Amino acid sequence: MHLRISKIDDTEEIIKLFYDTVHEVNIHDYTKAQVDAWAPKNTDTEVWIKRLGDKFTYVAEEDNKIIGFGQLEATGHIDCFYCHKDFQRQGIGTQILEQIESKARALEIKKLFTEASITAKPFFESKNFMVVRKQEVEHNGQKFINFVMEKLIS
Repeated sequence: MHLRISKIDDTEEIIKLFYDTVHEVNIHDYTKAQVDAWAPKNTDTEVWIKRLGDKFTYVAEEDNKIIGFGQLEATGHIDCFYCHKDFQRQGIGTQILEQIESKARALEIKKLFTEASITAKPFFESKNFMVVRKQEVEHNGQKFINFVMEKLIS
């Protein structure tokens, strides 16, 4: 496995990974209606191209297949952070997060923060992120519980 910055050619594969992960992994913590709202079947590729290009987007790749991705914004916000449904609990997320933390240090960012799903919360806790608060957010007409989490880095 190796990590690299995403390319525009990765967009369709990233969208599919996102969709599959939400629908097959996050479904254990959210309802069908919630995952359908979170990761709709028909996604605007142009929106994703912009979303991926506006941030430091790292992809984990194995055998020319994207098996995870994570995004860092200049503010220290970790936006999308997903591992392929078939590569859960294999250290992929840890390596992506280490890359994000390294980039954050290079940018002299002192604090990382994210809105972790119920599913992702234990991962981030295991990486020394602290829950700031539990919140309910609305997306595409559905309400979701997630957790604002943060970690100070040096």
